[in-house]
Amino acid sequence: MQPDTGAGDPSALSDSKRVLLLMSSRTYRAGSFIKAAEELGVSLTVGTEAETPLAGQGGLHINFSDPEGAAEAIQAFASNLPFDAVVPAEDDGTWLAAEASMRLGLPHNPPEMVAAVRDKAAMREHMAESGLPAPEGFRIDIDSDPEDLAGELSYPSVLKPRFLSGSQGVIRVNNPGEFVFAFQRVRRLIQQPEIRNLGGQMGNSLWCEVYVPGNEVAVEGMLNDGILQILALFDKPDPLLGPYFEETIYVTPSRHPQGIQVKIVETTQQVVQAFGLKTGPVHVELRINPEGVYVIDLAPRSIGGLCSKALRFDQGDSLEALILRQALGVDVRGVRRESAASGVMMIPIPHGGRLNAMAGMQAARAVSGVEEVIISVPIGEELVPLPEGGSYLGFIFARSDAPHQVEAALRQAHAELEFDIQPG
Repeated sequence: MQPDTGAGDPSALSDSKRVLLLMSSRTYRAGSFIKAAEELGVSLTVGTEAETPLAGQGGLHINFSDPEGAAEAIQAFASNLPFDAVVPAEDDGTWLAAEASMRLGLPHNPPEMVAAVRDKAAMREHMAESGLPAPEGFRIDIDSDPEDLAGELSYPSVLKPRFLSGSQGVIRVNNPGEFVFAFQRVRRLIQQPEIRNLGGQMGNSLWCEVYVPGNEVAVEGMLNDGILQILALFDKPDPLLGPYFEETIYVTPSRHPQGIQVKIVETTQQVVQAFGLKTGPVHVELRINPEGVYVIDLAPRSIGGLCSKALRFDQGDSLEALILRQALGVDVRGVRRESAASGVMMIPIPHGGRLNAMAGMQAARAVSGVEEVIISVPIGEELVPLPEGGSYLGFIFARSDAPHQVEAALRQAHAELEFDIQPG
């Protein structure tokens, strides 16, 4: 498909365009993508594993635990109702989107490389083979006796599942005793049936690597024929030291010196090129220390959760609208983020239990610079914090003239919120 020159112009898309959006029932992103498609006049077919009325009204039932079968189902569906693009909402749809797009003759990333990126072990091993700076690490069979291994490791190290995202199951260990306990804990997590089904063969081992110190940042970008377009560079002002790595605040633009920012962009481009990624959104997590810039994680999809609400582009476009435009052949290389500083706070779960009550919403929303406070957990729901859990209490969004003002607004709004969590 040749790029359209109508970047940022809704009229650049035809009403006849149809997109298959791949998403699990757990995603926060459904509403944002559906709204963006409606605003652009794009027909949207939702591919999901949930047996919902939507699946019987032009939707497509997808079994993410059988990716090959799901790709065949998409191919068969498209023979009667062709798609102009296949877009994943989250990690679990990235490989399927690449494979289905390849079968349908649509622009795509190499499926084998997307599979490697999703696998923490394969990603690290490919980075090392490509000469990219990466912490030393190795696979550990899930049936290993951790006490036999504990004395052989370097400390501190980080133990993680090969296939989960959002820091779920990721634990820093500082000594042999902590390693043994963490190994048993992560093994129990990934052997839960609903989680193991997601990992397949990746659930047969864990990945352990040397801990990388430093400040963490996140790059939100778009790939155009393999060339990285920076949409936003987020600082993470809260130190992520472990033992768990629950992310909280993202603020853009970055306050790091220009030279450091240039190195971040260069490193991100290098790792994208090493994996042969060509098109679509990319989200990269990096750490900066005196030795250099290290890629911690790489994903061929956009920022997760509701965090995309922190970003606005030319003519008020959302990130989801930008993704759909590019997937449908519109040239978005000239699109820029708004000039204002912005940020999001993912509200952490302080401890496990049942959410009994909450207060302070009005005061939090009244904080200068705060635009929206969303609590995504209903009263009465059981809360599971990291490392076993994989969600947040909600999200706070702020905008202001400068990054430090955004950060201060997010912190103040969070301080106004009170959560009554009864032990389960």
